[in-house]
Amino acid sequence: MTRVVIAPDKFKGSLTAVEAAEAIAHGVRDALPEAEVSSCPVADGGEGTLDVLVAAGGRLVEVPVRGPLDDTVDARYVTLDGTAYIESARACGIEFVEPSPEVALAAHTWGVGELLAHALDNGARRLVLTVGGTASTDGGAGMLAALGAGVFDAFGAPVGLGGGTLGRVALAELGPVRERLGSVEVAVATDVTNPLLGPRGAAAIFGPQKGAGPREVEQLDESLSRWAQALRNAGTPDVSDLPGAGAGGGVAAGAIAGLGAGVESGFQLIAGLTGVAGAIERADLVITGEGSLDEQSLDGKAPAGIAARAQEHAVPLMVLAGRIQLDQSQLAGLGVVGSAALIDHAPSLDHARAHAAELLRERAGELVRAWART
Repeated sequence: MTRVVIAPDKFKGSLTAVEAAEAIAHGVRDALPEAEVSSCPVADGGEGTLDVLVAAGGRLVEVPVRGPLDDTVDARYVTLDGTAYIESARACGIEFVEPSPEVALAAHTWGVGELLAHALDNGARRLVLTVGGTASTDGGAGMLAALGAGVFDAFGAPVGLGGGTLGRVALAELGPVRERLGSVEVAVATDVTNPLLGPRGAAAIFGPQKGAGPREVEQLDESLSRWAQALRNAGTPDVSDLPGAGAGGGVAAGAIAGLGAGVESGFQLIAGLTGVAGAIERADLVITGEGSLDEQSLDGKAPAGIAARAQEHAVPLMVLAGRIQLDQSQLAGLGVVGSAALIDHAPSLDHARAHAAELLRERAGELVRAWART
């Protein structure tokens, strides 16, 4: 019996990873009705992670929190085996705002801290903070303030919320946060390697996506520099140049310094919960994919992680994506034996997005039939 493992990430704007896996599974069964199909949707710690965790048996907890611009948003997190998985974007995601220079300076992470606090109050023994897709560039200052930290200027007055206010920060009082955490372990799950500051930092790389122009990027980078200094003065490790500290607009830096968080690979963490590694080891064929397969996919994203495991066990790999922006040599380097981009089989991008499940099923069936004949 042919054993097929289906392990896609989300198709952003169209399908969750769980929905994509279901559509591909239908296509595989159309082509090979007797196949043993294992659905293992994956994520890399960014948007869509909670959907994958729920599919793996987690419990969804819904909590209204203060959004990135103070309006209440309906956020959520997942608990699984005593661990609370907090997705930052559920509280302060870019989808809650209309990006602009003003928003880039004002957006904050207070709601992320509220989610963490709720998980702590409800008995979480471990916290995993996934980052990415945030509207904020506040270095996690709002998150820490929601957990009881003081973020003060040189005169002892609170500086307020948002990355733009941190240009005045001089002192961080973290004692209340450490008391609240107690012995609870915290991890930041990310595959982003950007530091907090500088030309590859949180403001320079991610600020423009949030509406920051050159002036705001410079202001935010200076603000984050002052925040990093305030954290150092509070006795925390220096997070300025730490790989990954710039993730989520620097919320990773705030978690590392203020919560004592360790950094883990988002993909490795989620893959360990879904059992995908063991499934690939026993597979005859692996199918992965995501909305856009491009250069960023090669840098720690979920499809690259799946490809590495398939190559490790000499299992052929197929890739399905909304669009594919890698050339044939790059695909071959991933061990890909068959690939299809939905946009190549649709009259428009809007059509491809609206009919993604149907297109995935069709393309998966075609690829698997062709592979089975070889």
